[in-house]
Amino acid sequence: MSTKTRRGVWITVAAIVLFITVVVTSFVHRVSQPRIMGATEMRANGLFLFETPRDPGEFSLVDHRGEAFTPARLEGHWTLIFFGFTHCPDVCPTTLSFLADLQRQLESTEAADTQVVMVSVDPARDTVARLSGYVPYFHPDFVGVTGEFIDILNFARTFNAPFRKVTEPDGSYQVDHSANVVLVNPRGDYHGFFKAPLDLAKVKVTYRSARYLWEH
Repeated sequence: MSTKTRRGVWITVAAIVLFITVVVTSFVHRVSQPRIMGATEMRANGLFLFETPRDPGEFSLVDHRGEAFTPARLEGHWTLIFFGFTHCPDVCPTTLSFLADLQRQLESTEAADTQVVMVSVDPARDTVARLSGYVPYFHPDFVGVTGEFIDILNFARTFNAPFRKVTEPDGSYQVDHSANVVLVNPRGDYHGFFKAPLDLAKVKVTYRSARYLWEH
C-alpha cells in the first residue's frame, strides 16, 4: 500500500471516528438535558398555569424573623407558597417535608433562586416566635409568614387558597385549608399552582418546564 493510499485510509478513519464522536456527544447532551413539557402536559401532571399571571396587589405581613413580608419579597426569584399552620397534624408537616426534599433535589441554579414560604392560616396561634421554631426545622431557608387575620385572609383569597376554622367537641380547633402549592414568578405575579396530591418527580419536571417556558 502506497504512502498516499495509507494517508487516504487514515483520513477516512479519522473522519468516521470524528463523526461518531459528534453523534454520541450530541446524543449524550440531549439525554442529559431536562425534559421540557408544554402547558397541556404540565396540566395533566398537576401544574396549572395561568395564560396571564396575576398581580397579587399590595399586602403587608411579617416573617418568622420579625421582618416585613411585602410584595418586594416575591420579586427576583421563583416562590413556592404553601398555606398551613403549625398545629396541623398531617398535611402541613408532610407538605413541608416534601418541599424540603424538592429543594434539595433541584439543580444548583434552580435551588438558589427558589424561595419556599409557608403562610399561616392560624395567625392567632402562629406567632412570629412559634413560626421561628417550626418552619426552619424543615429547611433553614424556608420562610414562615403570619400577620393580622384579615390580612392573611385577603392574601389567601388572592391565591385561591380558602381556609376555615373547625371547632372540635372539646373546644379546641383545627383549620381546613387548601393543600395546593402556589407558584409565583420572579415578577411577583401569581403564575399558577401545583394541585395536591404532590408527586416529587412530576413537580420537579413541571416546575423546570414552567421556568423554561417563562424565561424563553
